[in-house]
Amino acid sequence: MTTTTSSSAEPDVLVLGAGAGGTMTANILRRRLDANITVVDKSRTHHYQPSYYLVPFDYLDVADQTRDARDLLHDEVSFVEDTVTGVDPATQTVTGDAGDYEYDILVVAAGNSRRPDAVSGMEEGWNRTDSVYPFYHASAAEALGDAVDTFDGGTFLVTVPDTPIKCGGAPLKLSMLMEEYLRKRGIRDDAEIVMTKPGSEVFGTGPKAPYQERVQEIWADRDITFVPEFTVAEVDYENQVVHSAEGEQLSYDLYAPVPPQYGHEFLVEGSPLTDGGEYVSVDNHTLQHETHPEIFAVGDCADVPTSRTASAARKQSHVVAENVEAFLEDRRLNDGYDGYTACPILTEKGKAMIAEFDYEESISAPVVSRLNWILDVNVIPSLYWNVWMRGYDPVP
Repeated sequence: MTTTTSSSAEPDVLVLGAGAGGTMTANILRRRLDANITVVDKSRTHHYQPSYYLVPFDYLDVADQTRDARDLLHDEVSFVEDTVTGVDPATQTVTGDAGDYEYDILVVAAGNSRRPDAVSGMEEGWNRTDSVYPFYHASAAEALGDAVDTFDGGTFLVTVPDTPIKCGGAPLKLSMLMEEYLRKRGIRDDAEIVMTKPGSEVFGTGPKAPYQERVQEIWADRDITFVPEFTVAEVDYENQVVHSAEGEQLSYDLYAPVPPQYGHEFLVEGSPLTDGGEYVSVDNHTLQHETHPEIFAVGDCADVPTSRTASAARKQSHVVAENVEAFLEDRRLNDGYDGYTACPILTEKGKAMIAEFDYEESISAPVVSRLNWILDVNVIPSLYWNVWMRGYDPVP
C-alpha cells in the first residue's frame, strides 16, 4: 500500500514528540524533503536524559544539559506546544488540546510515560525529598545529589519495574557510581548497595550476555547486591520498606526507584496504532506501521525488540527519514534497521564499558577503559546537542 503526493502541493509531515527521536527525524527530513514539517510536543523543554544518573555525583549539570526544543529545530520546521489526545488514521488527523492537525505522513516519536501510580504507594513518594528520589526526572536527580552528600550509611536501594524502561543500563550505572562515591567518602563499610529486577539477569542475555558477565564480575568484586525475581508491588514510605509480588520485602535508608513505564494514553486507549499493546506496531526493520503505511515510529514508543536509548533513536531516525522519502516517491523502503543500540556502562569515575549490540549479536568487546568514560561524559553530550539533534550525523 503506497501513496504519492500531488506535485502541486508539498506534503504535510507531522512529528509527534520533540525528544531525541522526533528532533533528529524532523531535522533530517527538512534536508531530504520539500515538505511542511511540524513537530508537536506538550513541552518546550528538552533534557539530555542520559545525564540523570550523572547529575547526583556532579559529573554533569542539569542546567547545562537542557535546551529549548524550538532552538534545536531548524527554522523551517514548525513547532507547536500542545498535548496530543488522539490519532485517527482514517482521516489522517491528530487531535490535541489546542486543535486538530492533518497529515500526509505521521512520525510518532512520543517517548513513553512514567507511571508511578501503577505501583501501590509509589506515587505518594514521587515528589518526596526525604529518602526517596525517583531519578528518572531532572528535579529528582538534582535532589538525589544533595542526598548522597549527606547519606551516612545504611541501605541504598534501586528498584527496576517489570516494564520496558528508558536506558535499561541506567539503574546499574547509578548503583556502581554510588558504591564508588561512598568508598571515596570513607563510609562504604557502613553502607549496602542493592539493586532489584523482576528478571534473573542484572543486564541481560543474548546479545547482552558479554556485558552481563563483566558486570557480574564487577559487582562481585565490589560487593554490590543484586536481588533477582523481585517485582515491586507496594512501597511503604512510612516504614521505608518495598514489598514484592513474590512475597519478599526490602528495607531502605535511601531509595531510587525506577517507575513503571508505558505507552502514552493517546496511543493505548482505543488507539488503532498499538494493536492492543503499549507501543506503536511497526516493522522491526523499516519502522513503518504494519497497517497504516503513512505512519512511522521512532524511539521509545516504537514496538521493536531493542533497548530504548538515544543511540537506538539516532539510528532509527535515519531509516525513518529515508523511508518517508521513499514512501512519498513510491519507492521500495529501506529495511536496514537491525536493532542497533549502544549503552555506555559507567562503572566508576574515569572508567566505563560500551555495551553495543543489535537484534542478533553483541558488537563491541566488554572492555572497561578510561577512553569509554571520556567518550560518554565529555564527548557524547556535545555530539548530542550539536550534531545528532541537528540532524547532521552522516552515518545511517
